[in-house]
Amino acid sequence: MSSLPRGRYLDPATPPHISTLIVLTGLGALTMNVFLPALPDMAAYFGTEYWVMQLSVSLYLAMNAVLQLFIGPISDRFGRRPVLLGSLILFCIATLGAILAPTATIFLIFRMAQAVIVAGLVLGRAVVRDMVPQDQAASMIGYVTMGMAVVPMIGPAFGGALNQAFGWQSSFAMLLVAGLAVLWLTWSDLGETAQHTSASLREQLRQYPELFSSRRFWGYCLSATFAAGAFFAFLGGAPFVGTNVYGLNSVQVGFSVGAPAFGYFTGNFISGRYSVRMGVNRMITAGAIVSTLGMAIPFVLILAGFSSAFVFFGSVTLMGIGNGMVMPNATSGMLSVRPHLAGSASGIGGAITILGGAILSAYAGWVLGPESSAMPLVLIMLVSSAMALVAILYTMMRERQVTGL
Repeated sequence: MSSLPRGRYLDPATPPHISTLIVLTGLGALTMNVFLPALPDMAAYFGTEYWVMQLSVSLYLAMNAVLQLFIGPISDRFGRRPVLLGSLILFCIATLGAILAPTATIFLIFRMAQAVIVAGLVLGRAVVRDMVPQDQAASMIGYVTMGMAVVPMIGPAFGGALNQAFGWQSSFAMLLVAGLAVLWLTWSDLGETAQHTSASLREQLRQYPELFSSRRFWGYCLSATFAAGAFFAFLGGAPFVGTNVYGLNSVQVGFSVGAPAFGYFTGNFISGRYSVRMGVNRMITAGAIVSTLGMAIPFVLILAGFSSAFVFFGSVTLMGIGNGMVMPNATSGMLSVRPHLAGSASGIGGAITILGGAILSAYAGWVLGPESSAMPLVLIMLVSSAMALVAILYTMMRERQVTGL
């Protein structure tokens, strides 16, 4: 049971309202993809190749993963509130730098600096775990991460409209305004929730082996990594499959790529409603089964000679539902193995999840050649979803060994 005072909205002396945490995580998701439709115009503006501007995605992800390793332990040492406020200030400065950048190189430097907004995701989850017990945390995290599902569905379309009307800088101007608004909201509403510790940052980092030695931490972490890996593989291969295999145009591909996001939103809602009742382990297991069955459908149908865009993207929606059930519950599990290291666990787990997913995304792009069918991508996603199920079954077995139940 948490000893924190009951939250009051816009009272910085109490824990935050859940809407504040939703906005914090949503801003990070918006920063990831809102400007993507403007990449060709940005390449022309800076007089460089398109692939150079695409680095604004891969470099951002790489910096995102690295920062997650440090944000958690820093917040365990100094508190969630100062780290979040500092990160938001740095994000606003980086966004302004991106708007004013005179060259592509300087733009990419400021773009990498924008990755500091990942603190909103890492510490938003840690704040939830500070406030409530494990099963209730899974429920709250499910609601918090719903913002991460909605934003990818509408962010690129909104950014494309801004780019067409006002130019590529308008997307970053919107991010700056949003960053300032979230900074004010965080300052006004988010009170400190971390347990007070006198340990130095070096001592905090020395506690990493305590997490790494926990098989249950790795079980939850790998469940999240493989579940997310299926989604990242989809992002890496879906445009190719939609265009080259099923002959969809760019608009149809754009809507189809949003299929797992719709499913993820639904899965997050299910987590928010039922995680407390069912418990995190059963929710992760159910979600992993849904994802695996979802990808087994196109696998079997393609083998039988029935392949269509409807079958492929419709099945991916089921994978999204499963992931929406797995991710918040696996995250809660990671943070609950060692509650006093919740920030560190969130950062380490997030970094591993992103790196693992990025590898599968790159692999999906590599295996899809000019004559490929959808089968290589389906197989990668099926195996990754199945491995998430294996990971949680192992975790449950280990938990029974530890508790003797």
